[in-house]
Amino acid sequence: MASEELLINYLPIVVFIAIACVMAVAMVVLSFVVGKQKPDADKNAAYECGFDAFDDARSRFDVRFYLVAILFIIFDLEIAFLFPWAISLGEIGMFGFWSMMTFLGVLTVGFIYEWNKGALEWE
Repeated sequence: MASEELLINYLPIVVFIAIACVMAVAMVVLSFVVGKQKPDADKNAAYECGFDAFDDARSRFDVRFYLVAILFIIFDLEIAFLFPWAISLGEIGMFGFWSMMTFLGVLTVGFIYEWNKGALEWE
């Protein structure tokens, strides 16, 4: 009897997931049905990575792509560390606060260094 009550408590979550899946599939299908499917050379051109994605994998390309990716990962991890810190700030006290300020200070110094070296300028 208790297991049936437990399963009934999860029924709204299952219904929500089912509705979300149906809506997602419906939107994808509708985009293909309603949207115009006329690809041309401009639509199929490489615009994010700067080179053709379906070319030889051993081709040479600019090292700045690596630099931008590494900088993105560094500052993305900074944000990932800020959320748990902000949630537990009341429990960790002043030591936790100053530890994070030191961490952010080091990242800020690194950011200023990269900015001065021109790592954020593309041209």
